[in-house]
Amino acid sequence: MRRLRLCAMLTAISSLSLFAQKATWFDNVKVSGFAIAQYQWSNPKDNEANSFNLRMARVALDGKVAGDFYWKTQIQITGNTSTLASSPRLVDLFVEWQKYKAFNLRLGEFQVPFTFESPIHPVDVGFMDNGQAVLKQTGYSDRSGMHSSNGRDIGIMAQGDLLKNANGRNLLHYAVSVVNGQGINLKDVDQRKNVVASFWVMPIEGMRIGVSGWEGSYARKGNWTDEQSGESRSGVRSLPQHRYAISGEYVSNGFTFRSEYVHSTGKAFAKTMTDTNDASASDCNLSAIGSKADGFYALGIVPVVKSKVNIKARYDLYRNNGEWNSAKTFYEAGADYYLAKNLRLSAEYALVNDRSLSKHNYSLVNTELSIKF
Repeated sequence: MRRLRLCAMLTAISSLSLFAQKATWFDNVKVSGFAIAQYQWSNPKDNEANSFNLRMARVALDGKVAGDFYWKTQIQITGNTSTLASSPRLVDLFVEWQKYKAFNLRLGEFQVPFTFESPIHPVDVGFMDNGQAVLKQTGYSDRSGMHSSNGRDIGIMAQGDLLKNANGRNLLHYAVSVVNGQGINLKDVDQRKNVVASFWVMPIEGMRIGVSGWEGSYARKGNWTDEQSGESRSGVRSLPQHRYAISGEYVSNGFTFRSEYVHSTGKAFAKTMTDTNDASASDCNLSAIGSKADGFYALGIVPVVKSKVNIKARYDLYRNNGEWNSAKTFYEAGADYYLAKNLRLSAEYALVNDRSLSKHNYSLVNTELSIKF
């Protein structure tokens, strides 16, 4: 009897040991995230507003498995959506083979490689949000009518670093992706994939100069009225999208200087999709904003007290129809104060010139408390 008990104990210990060996991948799992609380005041004529807001919060898990495979999953909660029920959403879920630095292969839902600013961590962008050109032409509050997708899509991507110099620093980076073109958490509609690619060179330490391109379409299945004949139509309506960006950045010792020009050609749907079950998901009528848009921003962040106090300024222009009568420009200035390494208080003032309003100029004040973990 004692022998049977001893054998059972040894078997159990052996099984636990085997499970522990198989589960060692869990030791590589890292939990991270951030949260941004916001207060914003603005005074456009007849539309004044001031409010506290949970701008954004994310929690992510990532790690390595089987040596060469990196994986990540990330969930976002945001307080500025029109449909609170759809606020929590999956923004990342991918696996990437990383055996060679010159060639990594990623599969899943991820940030598409378009513009320098889009992939930057929201806390590290340095201002109240991305530049308007990035927001409107990279899948955040996209001009095409796509639902808010945080610059992400579903597909496959190859990326890598090439051409090492004598100091071992890579001089060239590339990223080429093939994605659905429908944003996060949705299947393809028109069966036409989008190709999004980015290339940049790094001539000196901290500097990169690059170009990005986006060729594809955004589509919906639903109903619309033909603009020429006035007839009612139904089915899949696909809107070609052609975009490019020219980018430059220099980051060193707490100093950040970045500038980008982003251009888009492609028509847009009249309504932004907010829910796959409401009318916006099947409304295929076109917006009156036309088929062209462009934007430009230039920013600088300068440390006054290293790792403690920054001052910053940004010029941010966007034209939603490519013409000056639609121009919206932010002239921004502000400062950051680090209460701790990953706890930051930020304040900005912006003079806004919006030519679509009867009274073009108004003021905006934005303050944020952000924490990373």
